[in-house]
Amino acid sequence: MPGPEQAKPADTPAPAAAAQQNNVWKPAISQALEKTAAMIPYFEGKSYPHVSDKSWKYKKESYNNWTAGFYPGMLWLSYQYTKDEKFKQAAEQATTRFKDRLKNAGLSDTHDLGFLYTLTTAAQWMAVKDTAAKQTTVEAADALLKRYRPESDLIQAWGKKGDKNNGGRIIIDTMMNLPLLYWASEQTNNEAYRKAAISQANKTLKYIVRPDNSSFHTYYFDQNNGQPLRGATHQGYKDDSTWARGQAWGIYGFALSYRYTKNEEYLEASRKMARYFIEHLPPDQVAYWDFNVPVLADTPRDSSASAIAACGVLELLGHLPKDDKDRAYFEKFVNDSMTSLVNHYSTKNDPDAQGLLKYGAYNVNNKEFNQHTIWGDYFYLEALMRLDKGLHGYWYE
Repeated sequence: MPGPEQAKPADTPAPAAAAQQNNVWKPAISQALEKTAAMIPYFEGKSYPHVSDKSWKYKKESYNNWTAGFYPGMLWLSYQYTKDEKFKQAAEQATTRFKDRLKNAGLSDTHDLGFLYTLTTAAQWMAVKDTAAKQTTVEAADALLKRYRPESDLIQAWGKKGDKNNGGRIIIDTMMNLPLLYWASEQTNNEAYRKAAISQANKTLKYIVRPDNSSFHTYYFDQNNGQPLRGATHQGYKDDSTWARGQAWGIYGFALSYRYTKNEEYLEASRKMARYFIEHLPPDQVAYWDFNVPVLADTPRDSSASAIAACGVLELLGHLPKDDKDRAYFEKFVNDSMTSLVNHYSTKNDPDAQGLLKYGAYNVNNKEFNQHTIWGDYFYLEALMRLDKGLHGYWYE
């Protein structure tokens, strides 16, 4: 299968309303819905996709991974878009096991609870007003709040409390888990969730976002007193490089933090990180896996990073005035990048491929790239549905 380096750059449409793009978005959504529907009997609500194998098929995995919520999230989006009961039934079946997952101490002690429960039980509450799902989502926020370390004023990303290597470590991915805390604060009137989320956002903005608006993947602090130590990477090219997916998490995460707090610093962080992302893209507007990696013929792309960034910029656009100086610039990026994803990275012409997007990259350092990634599929679908009908997913009500 030819790689994306052999594809022609996508046509560059002028900034346009979604209606002018119906010839691109609607067929892409139709194809994505067909692929999503075909996953239902394959997974049967008992297993969850993570990344694909070399045959472009997803492996059947348990709900242990941080990614288990994305497939149910796709089902909930599909139901809200179509009102087709088959998607609703499959979404409920795939979501119901998450209540049991929360009872497992080994699986509930993670910073990824936002990814896991925002797209499952929160989605169920928002889509069909299931009160039991709402209660489970609050309990997930309680579990995430336990990851907050007051002595260092941060939400610990990995490891147990006191872990020598990870005890004072934050990662940019956590920005996308904060909506769970903001939402819980609004639902319960408990400010503890909101305060922890704001502390994490502030720390991320001050230390992970660099002066040139690029980002570290991760940052270390003294876990006893919160003193900053150093920036580093886990999945990027090197410690001082800019991992593309991390930059995308920042664009979307800060825009969502602005939605909940109206802190202008978060909106500006999203804007500036978006400009950095766009300014460092190749001609076809789909990111390589790291913005500092040497670009060769076989350098991996990360289509998932571009799908996340498109969602983030669409969220950002929703907060900018109509006459904002950057509006046309950001609209052009979304149209260009999403058109490129549809025409050159999607599986619309590949009936044997199971996922929606090709050329995702999980962890290039571990040789995991050129694959479907379920989070890439989710954000691609969310971006298309935002463009077509304004469906924004479940990061807020």
